[in-house]
Amino acid sequence: MRFAPCVAIAVSLAAIGVSSARCQVDTRWPQHSMDRPRPPVVDPGPERAPVPPPADAIVLFDHGSLSAWRQHDGSPARWAVDGDSFAVEPGTGNIVTARAFGDCQLHVEWAAPTPPNGSSQERGNSGVFLMGLYEVQVLDSYHNDTYPDGQAAAVYGQFPPLVNASRPPGQWQSYDIIFHRPRFDASGAVTSPARLTVFHNGVLVQDNVALSGPTANKERPPYHATPDSLPLELQDHNNRVRYRDIWIRPID
Repeated sequence: MRFAPCVAIAVSLAAIGVSSARCQVDTRWPQHSMDRPRPPVVDPGPERAPVPPPADAIVLFDHGSLSAWRQHDGSPARWAVDGDSFAVEPGTGNIVTARAFGDCQLHVEWAAPTPPNGSSQERGNSGVFLMGLYEVQVLDSYHNDTYPDGQAAAVYGQFPPLVNASRPPGQWQSYDIIFHRPRFDASGAVTSPARLTVFHNGVLVQDNVALSGPTANKERPPYHATPDSLPLELQDHNNRVRYRDIWIRPID
């Protein structure tokens, strides 16, 4: 059976209890399609110095310590700390927060390696995973073409950013993310999908999008019932992406 755009996703979501009215994933293009129109480029302005976090924020990286982070096996995070920033240590694996979070406001600053090396998905690739399941892509998307649902600030495999607000590699960039976790009823059926709003370098790039399920490469997995909170995760994609000034505010 063939479905019109968005209907196929709506049917699969309806089967697990999500109203088709919430379906937003555009299925006119296959996942990771290189034929999909590219988001327009917007100059976000020069990089900015870090500012203090809000008084009620939980600081996840400060003063050169990765004490808030762990390897997946619970051992201390093995990424490389250099003063007020830290970098992916290729081959060590993803790192996760010691604390778990659900609904939240998240601030993350990152910088792609310089000089740039590689192309498409092999250039400055990392990722920010809400609850370890829902990825906002980190990628050097400055004069670097790739599939739109995998470029910087994409909700990976589901939503390209509204615009490409990337700065050059080596310059600091920011993500400000509002995340609402999915809701499940007593049977495990989805009553409300996960939602994301993202500002990239102060520019709105994801506007309260409703996710079809966890993000993944070359597939769109369905929802499965999860706890109300899970650790935040940063991805080791074998590129030495740097991070700094990470803080989070849980939303009650």
